[in-house]
Amino acid sequence: MSDANQVQELQNRISELELENKRLHDTVEYLTRKLFGRSTEKTSSFSLGQMSLFDEAETQADPMAPEPDLKEVQGYRRKKFKGQRMELLKDIPHDKRLCTLDEQDRFCEACNTTLVSVGEEFVRTEIEFIPAKVRVIDYYRETFECRTCRKNGEPYMEKSPMPYPVIQHSMASPSTVAWVMYQKFVNAMPLYRQEKEWQTLGVHLSRATMANWILVASRDWLMPLVELMHKKLLQEKYLHADETTVQVMNEVGRKNTTDSYMWVYSSGEHCKHPIRIFEYQPGRSGKYPEKFLNGFKGYLHSDAYKGYKKVSEITRCLCWTHLRRKFVDAMPKDINSPEATLPGQGILFCNKLFEIEKKLTKLSSEERKSERLKQEKPVLDAFWAWIESTRSKVLPKSKLNDALTYALNNKKEFMNYLKDGNCSISNNLAENSIRPFTIGRKNWLFSGSPKGASASAAVYSIIESAKANGLNPYKYLYFIFSQLPGVQFAQHPEFLEDYLPWNSEVQEACK
Repeated sequence: MSDANQVQELQNRISELELENKRLHDTVEYLTRKLFGRSTEKTSSFSLGQMSLFDEAETQADPMAPEPDLKEVQGYRRKKFKGQRMELLKDIPHDKRLCTLDEQDRFCEACNTTLVSVGEEFVRTEIEFIPAKVRVIDYYRETFECRTCRKNGEPYMEKSPMPYPVIQHSMASPSTVAWVMYQKFVNAMPLYRQEKEWQTLGVHLSRATMANWILVASRDWLMPLVELMHKKLLQEKYLHADETTVQVMNEVGRKNTTDSYMWVYSSGEHCKHPIRIFEYQPGRSGKYPEKFLNGFKGYLHSDAYKGYKKVSEITRCLCWTHLRRKFVDAMPKDINSPEATLPGQGILFCNKLFEIEKKLTKLSSEERKSERLKQEKPVLDAFWAWIESTRSKVLPKSKLNDALTYALNNKKEFMNYLKDGNCSISNNLAENSIRPFTIGRKNWLFSGSPKGASASAAVYSIIESAKANGLNPYKYLYFIFSQLPGVQFAQHPEFLEDYLPWNSEVQEACK
């Protein structure tokens, strides 16, 4: 081999190593940002300046806009509004506490004459915290007898009706079971911490007992409601889906360290009933959404996970928030560097679409569809043209290339939201629904068994559906556990309709 060939080969090798070093450096920056950086996806820093694609300096300028006051520039001053405090406390019971003089002190120090009250003045308002307390209720049943029938030799006796227990042969009450669930699944308080809290109230309630309460109450009273909501969900036209990992112990044939999944399915923003259903499954295979969504025909909003392709007779709408996140992940550490221009442009395209969407929220479905085609379609056309022209400028295995490839490979699904004005540009609804679960998971870490994971899914379904319908989750759980036991819904399934979160009586009782 000649010296010239050797030099060329070494130069090619150096170029390859430089590219590899660049990719590794970008990966380290990305992982460091994920581990130690902020989790926010705000991209306000990209809305102005040299990377702007939409001439914001001209389009957003307003000569009539007032200049900031010098005092506002120098420091932050909290604004106070008249009646703001009373508005915050308007729904809380008020007690009047009058501070007065003792009888023995009501005399004039000058002439010793008895003092007479001439009025009172308001001084301040305080919020008082009343610690929780528990009490034991002992139920007795009264028996009645007909004395006439007894005299006639035909004794007749009748016992008074009893409320049906939420859990048979247990000291659990509707309020205690509802509170345990509320603390664990709304406030993310693990059972071992609840055990200590009960001890401070004088009750030795073990975490094993509370776990049994959750399992039994979910199985008997919550799961039938969730199954009915599932049927209602499949009748809707617009759904959202998402999934996240969960560690479940004691799964047959699997290690305890193996990831299982919690899936969430939500009705769309413009659907008839706000429904959120969680489902535990041991894996992430597409067969799980295929089975759960069997019978659904409509628009499904999700990320680009291929498993959802197994669901037949649907139109997939992919999440633009997820795509924007890909460009955010591709941003280098120094956002002012030349390398930040390309990811920044991708972010600006996405931001422009979301900016337009905010202005269309109050329009009807047909109006929204028309305005999307008029205002957003040109932005989308420019976005796809930009991707085609940019792909050749980036490293093959870089984060930016991943974002561009992700967008281009799923172009059709990213455009599908234009077909119907009630479709959403993002899957934020499902992601926001599953977020309380991910927060709780950080505290309780794992489920003790598949039954426990299924029970947790049922509780989360009830709680998040309650929130979506404007209900207080604790009040709704208490309503179910105090009213549903004893109802013959197994023989008459239609009775369950009265306990769904959008029912008028439930709405009145559980706000």
